[in-house]
Amino acid sequence: MLGGCSALRVAYNTGPQLAWWWLDGYVDFSREQTPQVKASIDRWFEWHRQTQLPGYAALLASAQAQVAEPLTPALACQWNGRLADALAPAFARALEQAADLVPGLGEAQLRHLEGRYVKALDEMRDEYLQSDAAERLAASVKRTLTRAEQIYGRLDDAQRKVIADGVAASPFDPQGWMEERKRRQRDTLITLRRLLAERADRDRRIAALRALADRSQRSPDPTYRAYQQRLTDYNCALVARLHNATTLAQRQRARANLKEWEDDLRAVMAGATGAGDPAAGSN
Repeated sequence: MLGGCSALRVAYNTGPQLAWWWLDGYVDFSREQTPQVKASIDRWFEWHRQTQLPGYAALLASAQAQVAEPLTPALACQWNGRLADALAPAFARALEQAADLVPGLGEAQLRHLEGRYVKALDEMRDEYLQSDAAERLAASVKRTLTRAEQIYGRLDDAQRKVIADGVAASPFDPQGWMEERKRRQRDTLITLRRLLAERADRDRRIAALRALADRSQRSPDPTYRAYQQRLTDYNCALVARLHNATTLAQRQRARANLKEWEDDLRAVMAGATGAGDPAAGSN
C-alpha cells in the first residue's frame, strides 16, 4: 500500500474492483454469486475507510516523530507489533463477511481454489526458491533493497553492504515457508469442506474461520513457530542496523515519505466524506 503517494490513492479508490478480481481469480464465482460478493466487498471498504484509515494515519504520524531517532531491535519489533495490531480489525471484519459467502460455495469452486493454490506455490517457488543459491540470494537482496529505498531513498555502497550481509546471514528458509503455506492451504480446504458438509450456521462458520486464521498466524507446528520467532527477532535487528546506518538526509526523506502517505490516507478519508456533499465540487 505504501508504494507512493498517487499509487496509494489510486490503489485504495480502485480497491473494491481489485479485490473482486483477486477473489474471483481464486474462487471463480458464478454469475448468481457475483452481486452478493461485490456488495460484500463494497461494505468492507466503506467500513474500512470510515473506521480504520484514521488509525493508520495516526500510526504514520507517530512514526514521523520517531524516524529521526536511533532505532533498537526491541523498538523495531514494537513497531512491528503495532502494525499487526492496527491491521487485525480489518482482517477480523473480512472473516465475518467471508462467513456469509461460504454456504454458496460448491465443490467445483473448491477444486478451482485448490488449483489456484498450486499455481500460487509455483509463483512463490520462482520468486523465492531459485535452484541456484547465488541467484536466490541476489533476488532476496534486491527485494530488501527495493523496500528500504522506498523509505530512505537511494542507499550508498556501505548501506547496501549492510543489507547484503544481513540477508546472507538471515535464518529465512523459503522451503520451510512454502511447506507451511501448503499446510495452510490444506487446512483452508478441509475447513471449508467441513463447514459445507455440516451446513454450519453463521456463528459456527465465523468461529471456524477465526480458528483457521489463528492457525495461519500461529502455526500448530512448534518447530515452525520457533523459526518464526527467530526470523522476526533477526529482522528487527537488521532493520535497526540499517536505520542506524542512514544519514540525517535519508531520515528526513523517510519522514517526508511517511508524511506523504499520511496525507494520502487523509485525502482518501476526506474524499469519502465530501462525496455526498453537494458543495464538495462547487469550486
